[in-house]
Amino acid sequence: MTLSERDKKHLWHPLTQHKIHPESIAITQAKGAVLYAEDGKEYIDGIASWYTSAYGHCHPYIVTQVKKQVETLDQVVFAGLTHPPVVKLSEALIDILPKNQNKLFFSDNGSTSVEVAIKMSLQYHFNRGEKRNVLIAFEEGFHGDTFGAMSVSGLSVYNGPFEDFFLSVERIPVPNGQNNQEVLKQLQAIIAENKVASFIYEPLVQGAAAMKMHDAEGLDLLIEACKNAGVITIADEVMTGFGKTGKHFASLHLQHLPDIMCMSKALTAGMVPMAITSCTEAVYQAFYSDDIGKGLFHGHTYSANPIACTAALAGIELLQTEEMQNNIERVVKSHQKFNERIKNHPKVACTRQCGIIYAIDLNVEMERYGNLRDKLLSFFLDNELFMRPLGSTVYIAAPYVITDEQLQKIYDKIEILLQKIV
Repeated sequence: MTLSERDKKHLWHPLTQHKIHPESIAITQAKGAVLYAEDGKEYIDGIASWYTSAYGHCHPYIVTQVKKQVETLDQVVFAGLTHPPVVKLSEALIDILPKNQNKLFFSDNGSTSVEVAIKMSLQYHFNRGEKRNVLIAFEEGFHGDTFGAMSVSGLSVYNGPFEDFFLSVERIPVPNGQNNQEVLKQLQAIIAENKVASFIYEPLVQGAAAMKMHDAEGLDLLIEACKNAGVITIADEVMTGFGKTGKHFASLHLQHLPDIMCMSKALTAGMVPMAITSCTEAVYQAFYSDDIGKGLFHGHTYSANPIACTAALAGIELLQTEEMQNNIERVVKSHQKFNERIKNHPKVACTRQCGIIYAIDLNVEMERYGNLRDKLLSFFLDNELFMRPLGSTVYIAAPYVITDEQLQKIYDKIEILLQKIV
């Protein structure tokens, strides 16, 4: 039996209705921007395996560093103990984070990094003798699948059965440069009428909302208003972090910095799961007390796992190399050049780009998980591209090491898609 056949016996895949989509492609190897399948086919990974393998799959430097660590220290409890990889990682990460970030709290994945951030923001006010129970979030945001993260997410296709159990959340539109003042007034009204603990946002790019992009100046206005009202600001950089927007973090495009940041995905370069929630010294100080009850009682068994920390440290080192920064710039310029050729195509409704993230809205109405979307997915797979369209949006967020030839193949197939499928 093949791996794909054996897979069907016991495995339940994420975001999959198995009665409609019973097949899974077995990937046995990966290198750079290429996935190698059991049947001999090769697929260009156009989305860096959900934005994780930013520096390419199985990068030799990361592999070498992780191998060394495996032979030294595999796992140690992070409650009351520490180790060299996590200390080194903390120093390297603080150096590239926005300058106001000073403390790092470890967990296991993007959703739990958001969960920690929400708990931090609620307990921050509680510890200071003030109960605030309302959160503000953007419409169509997505922050994860655990309950706190779902509460602040606005995509009902994920949340439907669970909405009666959510935290109290008020939603606002994203600022697009035309509606900045209207959105600001809406946010200020919510703050005036509620006990608002925090405002959570995906800075500049809403990934699961089909790479919906918003205005930096408008977001700055919202963050400033929150700071003036004592509302904690939370930047969910799980998708945008580590170079995807052209800077190390999307928050670095802004004048006003967040109080709390969430990181995962490319944090460990696609090697192993890990997440970090960072915060300012001011947030941390609200938990620093002789009263044990004011501590943040949240913990994961594998928090700050030494192997994961080693992978993250190696990734940060790669991110800062001239070679990787040149790769990012090359991909950005390549997307820009392609955009000039494709943006006025009659089958293209609009295009947008932020750093290495490039998105095309097709000029067609379709359901997010409908039949046409399945045709788009099948088209890419048939053409040896691993791309996952979000409804009528086709996007590219490939590893930075993708070659010009591999990028050109993606562009060429998108143009064929526009001619034949849409």
